[in-house]
This record gives sequence, structure tokens and C-alpha cells, in this order.
Amino acid sequence: MKNKLLFLTKMSLNKKIKTKWFLIANLIFAILIVGLINIDSIIKLFGGDFDSPQEILIIDEVNSFSQFESNYEVYQKYALDYEDVKITNYDGSYDEGKKLVEEEDKILLVISSDEENYIKATLVSNEGVGTITNTLINTTLNAIRSEIALKKHNITDEMYADISANVQVEDIVLSDDNSENDMITSTIMQIITLPIFMLIIFLVQMIGAEVNEEKSTKSMEIIISNVSPKIHFLSKVISSNLFVIVQGALLLVFAGIGILLRYFINDGSILMGLDNEITSLIDNISLNGVINTLIYAIPIFLIIMLLTFVAYSLLAGVLASMTTNLEDYQQLQTPIVIICLVGYYLSLMSGLFKGSLFIRIMSYIPFISSMLAPSLYIIGEITIFDLLGSIALLLLVIFLLIKYGIKIYKVGILNYSQTGLWKKMFKAMKEK
Repeated sequence: MKNKLLFLTKMSLNKKIKTKWFLIANLIFAILIVGLINIDSIIKLFGGDFDSPQEILIIDEVNSFSQFESNYEVYQKYALDYEDVKITNYDGSYDEGKKLVEEEDKILLVISSDEENYIKATLVSNEGVGTITNTLINTTLNAIRSEIALKKHNITDEMYADISANVQVEDIVLSDDNSENDMITSTIMQIITLPIFMLIIFLVQMIGAEVNEEKSTKSMEIIISNVSPKIHFLSKVISSNLFVIVQGALLLVFAGIGILLRYFINDGSILMGLDNEITSLIDNISLNGVINTLIYAIPIFLIIMLLTFVAYSLLAGVLASMTTNLEDYQQLQTPIVIICLVGYYLSLMSGLFKGSLFIRIMSYIPFISSMLAPSLYIIGEITIFDLLGSIALLLLVIFLLIKYGIKIYKVGILNYSQTGLWKKMFKAMKEK
């Protein structure tokens, strides 16, 4: 019995892995994942240079370039999504600078004196400079104007500092509710749950296709004449789960290769070239301890994920045995896909249901808990005992699927007629 199970499992696994489409598909996955992780470097390789700073040419007629440069850098640090710029003291004429703006997409700023308002400025660009850059330029110019006015009226820097000093406000937050943490958690869970969702859908479709292929080619009768339906059923479940685990591991390897390649391309920095908001988000993840929580709970998350794969594969195998062709199976698998989608979307929106009893109950439901429970645990909505409760319910469902599913499988795999099939299924479940 054991040898037959191993033989069928190995044969089914080899049938999935030792194929040209598996190699081609994973080659495409590798190229896509590595490419997406290093998309900025690829764009640069083909002539894109979105990471290079925008250059602002300054025609300074009031000897304030150094003040403009230093003040702009200070104000720039307070902007959450500013464009990196290079400020150059341009000694050419206005017409020459305007030509550079047209040909090389630079920005030209002319600062000149004004009798009534101390200074005035002219800003020249091809398609506008953007709201944030425009605000930074205006703020910097206003600061220069204030300094000129202070000197004219003999007001010292100390006096101005006393006049313009801000009130210090101590910010005390009593609530533990932190929307920023929820946003970070949502981002993390989107990255984690999407591959799990895709692997589950792939697992369900793969079992149905394999079982229906054997039924449609009549090879099922030959197989069942040599092995029991129980052995055949378990071999399909085990081989499909092993294949999904192998595929998931390969995706992780591809991601690791992409990160390692990015590390060497950027001279030892993974974050170099990323948008400021993404870099800030990663910093916040470290500060808020989300990574530490993930590391602590990863073993439990993996157990829930693997048990969910087993549960979905058992259910898919039972449903596949009740159909005579792939078209019928695709209709039967619709409820499975809907349940999986519910778990996926609830995990993405977990932060919106904080304090809700409904979402806590949903985290216990098998087939959904693998995607929802981890999100709720990270944001503190459920405890480690709730996770263990989810695992216990998953084990119960797996036990019931094995106990009654094998009985249904015995009847379904050799039945090629839809007439009275459901009656036969319920009758099979009642048999000892």
C-alpha cells in the first residue's frame, strides 16, 4: 500500500514538474520577478533616467545664490514627496538659459531686485515644475526676501528668532489605534496573501484537470483496478500539495535573486533608487516592530497556510470526482474561488474592521483563516490562542474531508453519468 502511494505520488509529481511548460512558466516567473524588483535599473539601462535630479538653473542678480541653495535644502527635508533637484548658479544669459530649458528640460529661475518688494523672480519651465517644487521655490524666495528686509531695517537674527519662534506643543496620543500601522500592515499582507491566493487557485484547478483527464481518457479504470480509490485520492492530494510548495519555494528563490541582484547593482543598498514614500514606509515598518511580530508568528502562519492547502486540495479532489469533464468541474469550483476571494479581500480590509466581532469570527472559518487570521493577529485584533483555534478547526475539517471525502471519491471516479449522482454521494457518506 505504501509503495503504491509513493509510486503514484511520484508519477503524478513528475508529470507536473518534468514538463516543458513548467520550465517555461518558471523562466517567465523568474524574469518577471527579478525584473520588477530591479525595474528602475532596467529603465536606466534602456535610456530612462527618472532617478536623476531635476536641475534648476539660477540667474542670481541679488547675490543670494548661497542663501537660496541652503534654504531650499532645509525646506526640502520637510516635503514628504519632493523631487530631488540639483541647484546650479548659472552665469549665462536669460536667452541661453531659456534654450537649455527647451532642449534639456531644465528649470530656469531668474532672481532680480525690486524696489517695492525687495526681490522678484521669473520661473521658466517646459511643462510646469509641479506643486511641491513650486511651493519649495516660493517658500525659499520668501525666506530670502525676509532676510533682505531684516537687514534693511537693522533687525538682528536674534531679534527675528525671538519674534518668529514657534510654540512647542507636546503631542500625547492616548488611543492605541494607529492608522499608519494599519496602512503598513495592509501593504505587507497584500504582498504576502496574493501569492497564497494564486497558489490556492492553481492547486484547485490542477487537481480538477488531472482527475478529469484520467476520467475522460478512461485511464482511471485501469488505475483503480490496480490500486484502491483511497490510495489514488491521497496520491493526488499529496503530489499537488508538493508541487504547490515547490512552486512557492521557487517564487521565493526568484525574489531572493532579484533582491541580491539589486544589492550588487546599487553598491550594497537595496533601497537606493526607490521612491521616498516607499523608503519611508520601510523605515516605519522597522520602527513599528511589524517585522518582529511577523518573525515571531511566521511558524504558525506557515502551519495555517499548509493546512489550508491540504483542505482545499481535499475538497477539490472530491468535487473533481463528481464531474465527468473539465467544463463541469469549472462550474463546481466557482464556490471554492468565491470563498478564497472572500478571505483575500477581508485580509486586505482587516484594518477597517477593528473591534468587530464579525471579523474575529471569520478568522476561525476554515478556507478563509489562512489569509485573514495573520492580518488580524499583526494588528492586534486576535491573540495567539485565536490562531491556535483556527488551526484546530482546520484540522477538524481536514479530518471530515478525509473520512467522508474518500467515500464520495470511491463512487464518483468511476461514475460517468450525472443522473442520480448526488443521491449516490449522500448514500456513500452514510456507509460505514
